[in-house]
Amino acid sequence: MRDYTTDAIRNLCVVAHAGAGKTSLIEAMLYSSGAIARMGRVEDGTTVSDFDPDEVSRRTTLAATPCIAEWREHKLNLIDSPGYEDFYGELESALRVADAAIIVVDAVQGVAGGTEKVWAAAERHNLPRAIVVNHLDGEDADYDKVLASVQDLLGVQPVRVTLPVGAGSSLTGVVDLLAMRGVQLAADGKTAEVGDIPADVEGAAEEAREALIEAAAEGEDSLTEKYLEGEELSAEEVAEGLRAAFRERVAIPAFAVSAIKNVGVSVLLDFIVDCFPSPADVPVPATLSGEEVTLTADASGPLAVLVFKTVTDPFSGRLNLFRVYSGTLGVESVQNTSRGEAERISKVNHPSGKQQIEAKQIVAGDIGTVVKLAASGTGDTLARPDKPYVLAPVSFPAPTLSLAVFPMTEGDDDRLIAGITRIADEDPSFHVSRNNDTKETIISGLGEQHLTVSLERAKRKFNVNARTAAPKIAYRETFAKAVKGVEYTHKKQTGGSGQYARIVVDVEPLPRGGGYEFVDKIFGGAIDQQYRPSVDKGMQASMTEGVLCGFPVVDLRVSLVDGKTHPVDSKDIAFQIAGREGFKKAAEMAGIVLLEPVMNLEILVPEDSMGDVIGDLNGRRGHVMGMDQVNNRQLIRAEVPLAEMSRYHTDLRAMTRARGTFTMTLSHYAEVPREAQEKIVTAIKQG
Repeated sequence: MRDYTTDAIRNLCVVAHAGAGKTSLIEAMLYSSGAIARMGRVEDGTTVSDFDPDEVSRRTTLAATPCIAEWREHKLNLIDSPGYEDFYGELESALRVADAAIIVVDAVQGVAGGTEKVWAAAERHNLPRAIVVNHLDGEDADYDKVLASVQDLLGVQPVRVTLPVGAGSSLTGVVDLLAMRGVQLAADGKTAEVGDIPADVEGAAEEAREALIEAAAEGEDSLTEKYLEGEELSAEEVAEGLRAAFRERVAIPAFAVSAIKNVGVSVLLDFIVDCFPSPADVPVPATLSGEEVTLTADASGPLAVLVFKTVTDPFSGRLNLFRVYSGTLGVESVQNTSRGEAERISKVNHPSGKQQIEAKQIVAGDIGTVVKLAASGTGDTLARPDKPYVLAPVSFPAPTLSLAVFPMTEGDDDRLIAGITRIADEDPSFHVSRNNDTKETIISGLGEQHLTVSLERAKRKFNVNARTAAPKIAYRETFAKAVKGVEYTHKKQTGGSGQYARIVVDVEPLPRGGGYEFVDKIFGGAIDQQYRPSVDKGMQASMTEGVLCGFPVVDLRVSLVDGKTHPVDSKDIAFQIAGREGFKKAAEMAGIVLLEPVMNLEILVPEDSMGDVIGDLNGRRGHVMGMDQVNNRQLIRAEVPLAEMSRYHTDLRAMTRARGTFTMTLSHYAEVPREAQEKIVTAIKQG
């Protein structure tokens, strides 16, 4: 592969609802550009981007994978990304290092729930977007109907850059509206033949051309003025206006494609070269010594490199994928400015699928890989010590599902933790934690498939065998009422010195979140000053152990009001024991209630799903706290007990046809209803 300058590089992420054909589109682009000799198929597990064993077995994209196409002396870094929401952590990595996005929409299905989500994700990254309507060779494919659904559900007016010639099995080519020419697929199934526009689509082409010119005129003020004055725009002016309108996110170009038949792909590649931004066109925000600065993608500028993905291999170690935002990275020593540690770059490569193409250096704007960095991981910045720039890391989605995980073989706990922790190192959307209250190791991710695949990778890579279960709820306990004058005397007499401690306490529950208070109300010397902290220590020990089901007791005020000290037998341990046993006696007198974690829930749903979602929340003992309009959706704010949220991510997808999303954070602990408490206590005691 030849060397490319920054302005000849294009970084684009291809995103879609699962099954829309983005991997097949990338395969067709690689084939058309000559990067591969024949097109692979997702169904056969032979595509360039879906090479991981998990992707091959599932026949779907699970990881962000760059692939390289060379077209008209430009280097195109085509980043394939997952379509399933369970793997949107990889999507965020891909979008973070892309300068534009292609949104692939199925020509039969139209805009689906996943389409809306990837569109919103690209919008959050402020990326220019193009629409590719794929599978136009399919039965019931309808280009115009799909673009109407784009306008209706995504709220944008797409501008046709190509029109299909024929439909379904009779699809033979496209009309290139920028050049006003027909582009037919040659007999070899690879090259495109340019000719006249077929007569049966001339009228539609003229109409679409006018809409294209109007969109192009909005790209630059001078063209807008010329257009409004009735002057005709030249072909060069139309192209320049559309380029500006696309880069400024004013126009959303749309393309008709059949990736499987390789129809319309060459026109799309031309548009990427001519109109997609190069890294040199995109400013790079960074910080230097805490101050915000803006860099440009200049190969001779100061070094700023972002690690956006990490792959762990049990034999070759860690492989880091990075993008150079400024400067040039070669074999050298650099600093990880995110962690303050030195790193040595021994070799760099260009990634294309599973292939690593050797390179002497990676210039600003380009993507590369490096192996065996000592400390660097996803989200870290590499720079030079004299200019320690820091780039914004990848922002990963919060987990929506947690499971308890256990080794299949008793005694393999350490191996299990080591294996899944290494998986978490390469996937920041996969979390591993320890719940000390329930004594469980918890894995958290973006859905059932995400957690399943993560454990399968741990097994394949690190020989870790695990099983999962629903995690136990970390309940809390508290007193049902206040009790006063609770007296406990501890006496122990053996052959030597004995133990003696007498205490009298008042115990009262505090408001939720009130914590724990110990109040010394003794006046005079009923209990020697040195022993009063021992009572507090004993009380807290019993609170930690719990009373009803072994969960910590919270939100209490303990007042030490009286007691007695023996001149010989009183000692620290005696008053600790008195505190522990006195607390248990007080708990028996007051009664214990369970407290359950209540979660803050924010749910973004289409308006037509609101009734189902709110009804479901009511059935989960939830309380709707408010609603807000967000574009054409509703944001529902609610409080729901955590015990009722099992598998909510799956239920929400079903209720909203995969269009709903939610975030969940701990709000507070609240008393469990009496009838529910009895069932919970019985279940816990039965194991």
